[in-house]
Amino acid sequence: MTASDIHEPPVLPNPQARAPGLEFAQYCQPGRAGVEIFTARFVHHTFDPHTHEAFGLGVIEQGVERFRYAGAEHLAPANSLVMIHPDEVHTGRAETVQGWRYRMAYIDPQVLENISGQTGWWFAQAVAPTSAAQAHAVAQVLEALSHAAEPLAVDCLLHRLVDHMRPYARTALELPTHGRLRFAPVLDYLHAYYAEPQNLEGLAQLVGLSPFHFLRQFQKQFHVTPQQMLMAIRLHRAKGLLAQGEPAAQVAAATGLTDQAHLTRTFARRYGITPGRYQQQLNGADRNLVQDRM
Repeated sequence: MTASDIHEPPVLPNPQARAPGLEFAQYCQPGRAGVEIFTARFVHHTFDPHTHEAFGLGVIEQGVERFRYAGAEHLAPANSLVMIHPDEVHTGRAETVQGWRYRMAYIDPQVLENISGQTGWWFAQAVAPTSAAQAHAVAQVLEALSHAAEPLAVDCLLHRLVDHMRPYARTALELPTHGRLRFAPVLDYLHAYYAEPQNLEGLAQLVGLSPFHFLRQFQKQFHVTPQQMLMAIRLHRAKGLLAQGEPAAQVAAATGLTDQAHLTRTFARRYGITPGRYQQQLNGADRNLVQDRM
């Protein structure tokens, strides 16, 4: 659903005028490698451009989210499903004064193929309106995944979630456009050398373009600048290192960020939670949905 498909009250220009309410963000890993569950409500928080190396599959429970994805603005109202492709940079913010509450599962592509028995999953739309009953069913599965402790229960719930999403999926991969193929060496380079300082000239040389022509064409293809793409990759790598229990200061150094304070600021803007709280939530003590009050 694009922004022109729904008419909702506009965002108030004064953020202090938003309706009061608790903001929270909760991550957990339910026990299957390559799967992460996220539950949150946001009113004031705005996500910087970021990406996941996983499919993002979820449901909007309350309110309306606005996000930029694949070069377009989208609105996701309550009782709609959200489907984000791996490595697609996107944003997120509240569209209405009430904010929005949602649940997401982030599932690595190989894990999704293993669960579904099908290859080449992709979605033609980022937002799919559905019935309240269907949205509630998806939310129930995601809620259960947040608490499931037995591996068999986790896998059965993941299978049920995939079944809910299957009607919206296609399983024949579209060939990448010529433009995106041209920039594949740049993406490979950024993924390999994300911890090192980068410059426009060096990236442009990888594809034989002048620096600013490269910048214009890259942004045309990916809807973000090379710097925004680099930061998205760095923060995703940081998230993985934090999940492994690495100290935040070491994670900052390992991912090319200035220092721990830089990691904290940029991580919170992209994932809605501080690095320290994220690590706490992935420890066993936070399986009962301890909330991160923003």
